[in-house]
Amino acid sequence: MRTIVITGASSGIGAQAARHLARSHPEDRLILIGRNPDRTKRVAAEVGADYFFADYSRLADVRRLAVKLRDTTDRIDVLANNAGGLFNGPSLTQDGFELTFQTNHLAPMLLTHELLPMLQQSRATVVATASMANLMARPDLTDLNGLREFHAFRNYANSKLANILFTQELFARFPELNPVAFHPGVVHTNFSLDARSLAKYLYKIPLARFYTIDDTEGGKHLTYFITGTPGIMWEPGHYYDGPSRTPGRINKHATAPGFAARHFDLSSDMLGIDWQKN
Repeated sequence: MRTIVITGASSGIGAQAARHLARSHPEDRLILIGRNPDRTKRVAAEVGADYFFADYSRLADVRRLAVKLRDTTDRIDVLANNAGGLFNGPSLTQDGFELTFQTNHLAPMLLTHELLPMLQQSRATVVATASMANLMARPDLTDLNGLREFHAFRNYANSKLANILFTQELFARFPELNPVAFHPGVVHTNFSLDARSLAKYLYKIPLARFYTIDDTEGGKHLTYFITGTPGIMWEPGHYYDGPSRTPGRINKHATAPGFAARHFDLSSDMLGIDWQKN
């Protein structure tokens, strides 16, 4: 029996992945993490999962979540860092970071750090829900928050590139782990509707049905990486296009020597964490 933690599981592809797993792997223990209590409890009851609440706009919530997970389970075999969004702005969290960047990158990085010994013990799979939007990222290592010239969709793209960079560097530093990032497809969900940007309108126009998929299909792609055997079905430290199950196209910064390491260190400094003292 494996223990699988899925964040962003109150709706969308996280909830759908939980449903797929409950049907295909009923022997596994599912722990669902969501921001909305009612929706999270509803999905958990449907699939027979344990659940916790966490709002990624508050890093204290992430730390409390990690404590609860450590206190209630002795192992984690899969951590699916799936929570995220694209938000209006610029908006700063109470932690002082841009909301999209914190929710999509800093918070899952912090959760991974806080659970690191447990993940190492089980040689866990760590799945990051990234996006082909990473191709439109323009990261500035002197302004990871993206506040100097804020644009909602660009910050989203930067955060999705950050997911890929984190996956690369996590594997480089901790090869006993099996991190992987993937693009789930252009999923027609509600997360972009908070943004005053092109993304909002791309999802709302009638033609959207021709280039988007529903969250059931996206959930299948997340399930593939949750259940897949590292080194056989996918290679750790890499980024994949979920629908085709092939290596995904990545921003040039993801292949620039030393860039992922520098991004990892700067993000860690923002969070005040030391990966060697965990």
